[in-house]
Amino acid sequence: MHQVVAHLTDGTLLKGTTGNIRPNVPDFHLRQPDGTTTTIQVGDLKALFFVHDLDGDAEARGRADADRNGLGRKITVTFADGEVMHGYTSGYAPGRPAFWVTPADPESNNDRVYVVSAATESVAFV
Repeated sequence: MHQVVAHLTDGTLLKGTTGNIRPNVPDFHLRQPDGTTTTIQVGDLKALFFVHDLDGDAEARGRADADRNGLGRKITVTFADGEVMHGYTSGYAPGRPAFWVTPADPESNNDRVYVVSAATESVAFV
């Protein structure tokens, strides 16, 4: 099981664990800390953040300038809500429904991020 924070396109944040998100599957289950299980539709998802700590730090701003060799191409993702994320990807291609990003900052609480393409405004290789 992986600790995750689900950011939905309506602004909702859900925290918990999951073990069954897979490409080309329209939904996955999130077990919240109170023990309830929620089914999340990938179409309602902005991004799924795989985290080290569920509490995290909402005010933290990751470094965009860190070089992390071996993680793919450097990328900047701008979400439709204005959030900007810097990282690396080896799986982005226009037209794909989703892709993985490893944060640029090696000290980020995020280990990797599953980004839903429909929730982005732009994606650019740096």
